[in-house]
Amino acid sequence: MKPILDKIAAIHERCNPWLQCFVLLFLRITIGYRFYLSGKGKLAHFDKTTAFFEDLHIPAPAFHAGLVGCTEMIGGILLMVGLGTRLASVPLIISMIVAYLTAHREEGFASLYDFTDQAPFMFLCVCLVLLAFGPGKVALDAFIERWWKSRKP
Repeated sequence: MKPILDKIAAIHERCNPWLQCFVLLFLRITIGYRFYLSGKGKLAHFDKTTAFFEDLHIPAPAFHAGLVGCTEMIGGILLMVGLGTRLASVPLIISMIVAYLTAHREEGFASLYDFTDQAPFMFLCVCLVLLAFGPGKVALDAFIERWWKSRKP
């Protein structure tokens, strides 16, 4: 029984880095694309976004509508390509926390289910994972790092 378990452990050890790599790639692309679309929508319907932010009593609603739209759009692109992933995830995390505290404050804090059922939850969780684990091996960050290390004598 032990040799079989040793073989399974060895296979797992060889495959796990690639599994992690593709899971992080999948998360980056899917959430990055959703952030991009969300930001693009905010900017494309700027007047509606500004009016919504005004209804939420967010100060300087036009400025913040533009800031959030650009943050989501640019941050989404950066996540998709894996460039500055950890850095890009920070303003996106802040944006999702602010979304909870403003647009989702009434329905987001009644219970744990209500909190996890809100739209920002998935975005927040994935950005926290990317902040903690980075972009993975299939990302511009990783390619730049490998190129930079190869240049050193």
